[in-house]
Formats: sequence, structure tokens, C-alpha cells
Amino acid sequence: MEALARDKFVPMIMSSGASKVQMVRTGDLSFSVVTEYEDADKAEKAQSRIAEIRSQATTDLPMTMADVSSGAVFANG
Repeated sequence: MEALARDKFVPMIMSSGASKVQMVRTGDLSFSVVTEYEDADKAEKAQSRIAEIRSQATTDLPMTMADVSSGAVFANG
């Protein structure tokens, strides 16, 4: 699952205009995806492509999407 996520889905997400993608293991069979965009406009424009990628991921990976969250970064370290 990790190799497929890293080798297939990270490049797909990056091709949507993302500036950074992190896949974070949250359990034995779960992970979260944190995607960053340069600005809110680029993030908004990418949403239809991201929806397509999510749909493909649920077909290719043994997973269920729990939720989707979005927001603006207000602090960074």
C-alpha cells in the first residue's frame, strides 16, 4: 500500500498543482494525506482533479475514505 501511494498517487496529486504532499501513517492499515498548495486559488482549481484521484485511490487501494478537510495554513514551523 505504501509503495503504491508513494509511487503512483503522490505524483498524481503533485500534477494537480500541489506544492507538497505528505502521506502520514496513522495506523496499521490507515494513513492521512496532507496536501499543500501555493495559495487558495490553486487549491480550489485542483479540487475536481483531486476528486478523480480520490475515486481512483478507493479502487486501487484497500481503503475507505473517512473524511476530507481543508483550510488555510495560519502557522508554520
